[in-house]
Amino acid sequence: MLDPSLLRSAPETVAAGLARRHFTLDVAALNALDQQRKALQIQLEQLRNARNEASRQIGQARRQGLDTGAMQAAAVSNGEEIKTLEQSLERTLAEWDTLTIGLPNIPQDSVPDGRDEADNVVLRHWGTPSTFAFPPRDHVELGEALGIIDFAAGARLAGTRFVVLRGPGARLERALTQFMLDLHTTEHGYTEIAPPFLANADSLYGTGQLPKFEEDLFALRDDPYYLIPTAEVPLTNLLRGEIVASLPQRFCAYTPCFRREAGAYGRDTRGMIRQHQFDKVELVQIVRPEDSAQAHETLTAHAEKVLQLLELPYRVTALCAGDLGFSAAKTYDLEVWLPGQNQYREISSCSNFESFQARRLQLRYRAEDGKPQLAHTLNGSGLAVGRTLVALLENHQQADGRIRIPAALRPYLGGMTVIQA
Repeated sequence: MLDPSLLRSAPETVAAGLARRHFTLDVAALNALDQQRKALQIQLEQLRNARNEASRQIGQARRQGLDTGAMQAAAVSNGEEIKTLEQSLERTLAEWDTLTIGLPNIPQDSVPDGRDEADNVVLRHWGTPSTFAFPPRDHVELGEALGIIDFAAGARLAGTRFVVLRGPGARLERALTQFMLDLHTTEHGYTEIAPPFLANADSLYGTGQLPKFEEDLFALRDDPYYLIPTAEVPLTNLLRGEIVASLPQRFCAYTPCFRREAGAYGRDTRGMIRQHQFDKVELVQIVRPEDSAQAHETLTAHAEKVLQLLELPYRVTALCAGDLGFSAAKTYDLEVWLPGQNQYREISSCSNFESFQARRLQLRYRAEDGKPQLAHTLNGSGLAVGRTLVALLENHQQADGRIRIPAALRPYLGGMTVIQA
């Protein structure tokens, strides 16, 4: 969430920042609630002081043997007024919370202006988009011809946007997961975590999925849990409510992820690009504020390394202000080339949230002066396993339908160099 002191002291500055997202902050409503809060708090303080003084006077009168009936009646009236004002203050604070909890993060100055993905800025390319001496097939055709991808079974077992991987396909997904985890733990210095795949509402609130994106979550019917939409949720919440002794902290995890895709009706209905359940290796860093800009570049490079070792062409784009996620202050998307679609598609989003999540989580560290300060949080996919599998099939397909296995992945497949029917 945004800094309440900034919202109260400089709402116009906040409004200007949010306007870059094409989000309108109702400054008048915000100021009115804050003025109402101040007035109520002043009145309550005066009444409480009067109550304390009345109690002192009643006690003194009793010691002198005087009649205190009128004074006690006045005290009762005072107490009722205090209770009424406390209820009014509680309602005002609740209205403030309702208004401010829905405010997205303020974009960093370096984020390009724009309204949607058409305004995102391509920063760099790696590799050359694959070309073939034959018409390239997409992963659906390739996987079904090889007998490793079964959409009919997925639909029969669960429904649309589910898939079954068979034989070498299932092994390939497992190999990709292990390859990513080994790279990030042994070379990039992340601590591997095996978290729960369910999360409570407090955890999802802490990372910003609740309350705004509840419609995209799968909730258990009779229990207060949600299926996690990403390992970002449990990993970032590992230190919720703590004052961390040492920073930076780096965590990574493999988890399945579950999303309703409520806002994506009709999009990517073919294939594995947009599934209700998909596997992902997630990277999370928790750092000091002065280190978060460099940490963002480093985390992005860690995700890029996976694509480079798998010989998958990609590009890096900076999301414009209007395309940023709710909690992000800045985001880089990695977009892998898919010959079957003849375009780049997102395979990882690497974001700096600054203190936005940490304020919700009360995730802090001790500064040099010994005082607790809010940390900065970052995360990114390292990578989405299903989309990586799609990219590998399409980019490394051969004329006869076989799939070449890049050298870096072969040790995870028992030395296998190709996948064939």
